[in-house]
Amino acid sequence: MNWNLKLIYEDKSLFYKDLELIDKLGDEILALKGTLNTFEGFKAYSLKELELDKVISKAYTYASMQYDLNQRDSEAEKDYANIYTKYNNAMAKISWADPELLSVGEEKINEFISKDKSLEPNRQGIKTLFRLNKYVLDEKSEAIIANSNEAFGKFNDLYDKICVVDQKPAKVVLSDGKEVEVNTSNYTHLLRTLKNQEDRQKVFEGFYSYYDNHKATLSTVYDGILSSENALAKSRGYESILDMHLYPNAISKDVYETLVNTAKNNTEPLKRYLNLRKKVLGLKKYHTYDRMQSLATSDKKYSFEEAKKLVIEADKFMGEDFDKKAEYVLSEGRVSVEAKDGKRTGAYSTSTYNEGPFILLNHNGSLNDVFTIAHEAGHSIHTCYSNETQPYQLANYRIFVAEIASTLNEQVLLDYMLKNTTDKNERIVLLEESIDGLVSTFYRQIVFADYEYQAHKLKEEGKPITADALSSIMKDLYMKYYGIDLETEELKKFVWAYIPHMFHTPFYVYQYATSIAASLAIYTNIKNGKKNAFEDYIELLRSGCKDYPVELVKKAGVDLTKADAYLSLINRVDELVTELEKLF
Repeated sequence: MNWNLKLIYEDKSLFYKDLELIDKLGDEILALKGTLNTFEGFKAYSLKELELDKVISKAYTYASMQYDLNQRDSEAEKDYANIYTKYNNAMAKISWADPELLSVGEEKINEFISKDKSLEPNRQGIKTLFRLNKYVLDEKSEAIIANSNEAFGKFNDLYDKICVVDQKPAKVVLSDGKEVEVNTSNYTHLLRTLKNQEDRQKVFEGFYSYYDNHKATLSTVYDGILSSENALAKSRGYESILDMHLYPNAISKDVYETLVNTAKNNTEPLKRYLNLRKKVLGLKKYHTYDRMQSLATSDKKYSFEEAKKLVIEADKFMGEDFDKKAEYVLSEGRVSVEAKDGKRTGAYSTSTYNEGPFILLNHNGSLNDVFTIAHEAGHSIHTCYSNETQPYQLANYRIFVAEIASTLNEQVLLDYMLKNTTDKNERIVLLEESIDGLVSTFYRQIVFADYEYQAHKLKEEGKPITADALSSIMKDLYMKYYGIDLETEELKKFVWAYIPHMFHTPFYVYQYATSIAASLAIYTNIKNGKKNAFEDYIELLRSGCKDYPVELVKKAGVDLTKADAYLSLINRVDELVTELEKLF
């Protein structure tokens, strides 16, 4: 089962026409320079900019999806590079607009918006623009930054070339004499299915040796990304790189620091869980490559169709409309299922405003893969609610709230599966899956968030960014959070090179942790029948970006500025570990 890209462009010639249209619209917007102080000029600019944004979004989504299906396809790579260049050229052409809008003034712009209802969706964006006023530079400086975007982006491209396109499978001989190839698509699957710890060690070392062999290059690529980020933050006048990423969405640095500190000071449930795993698995020493092992024997495989049915049945708990959306987002042509060489690893949900959501998977049939489907379906359902309720300008919900819908949908699936089994073995498997999900989405992401915080500090303080420096941070963090000494598995310290988010989207992963904390609190309220809890949740999904993320989440019943929001999840992990301990 694969994507039907014709749902976006019926014919590829239409994609190429849109590439030409991007240039044309960019020129037309440039011609409006100097007119934004009039109602007519502002309206013309707003409508043209909206059209340009829609065309770029559609073309970029199409090209990136096509490329992700096979990153070794030279034509797909060319199309992706083409739209990326077109985008940057367009941004350079319209870079004058924000400074000019600022010169007109917020009061006058809002008067223009009040004259025409079609302009009302622009109000939130204007509010944000003027909030960012002190970080917007003069026209010439903005043009320089816009013209530099493509050059800075090459560091991300280089990472993909090294870690996806050029990476070759590692050949490993297992204890039974069988030789296997280890690649990004089957690495975690092998760690999950191999029962011999020495075999897992061989797979782990074979895979991670690639990052060891390329550590100097990868640390230099990362240094380039940090340098780009630092240069941009300094140029705009932000106090730090973190502030630059938090400020646009009105997220306080206290949210980030409270999240990290609360988790770091409450690792006991996590360490109890790892000790239980060590005991049940009968290991003398517990290693990170043992984390995929199941505590109960279960060789059950789920085809995509079986997994899809489970997710849809589970979502009936959320009401008829929600369940219909689950069926839609998992329908034929909207999901790329199988893992293949050259295909982008992992999973994600993407979309275009008019053509709807699409999901990328690398489905191997494990229980974890079933929960991945629920996760990505949650994203896509969120997209459906937002797109059908909000105008284009307000439909693109922020990353900060994005993971709430996905992780809540996982909890819905878990409860459905637990409710429909009395088998002790299956309950162990499901409890373990739930704990693993909370640990990986909360604690593990906070480890990476803590790492990012420290790595960016090194750059800001002018200290060298080397493989040794980055690895040293990781070694300390694994000891603090997990109680695992990476001296006994040296290659794990290169996990910083394995995580694409570190390179592609700095200060992104912490939002997984805030989101799962919020989703668990919201879902608990729904299950407990708290008044308006379900309605408030659906309203959150419908809200897009019509307000700042922290405020939207607060309206749904969770205040993420308080440590209690995170302690509730930590307590939940503790409860689940206690329940699991009773089964052994």
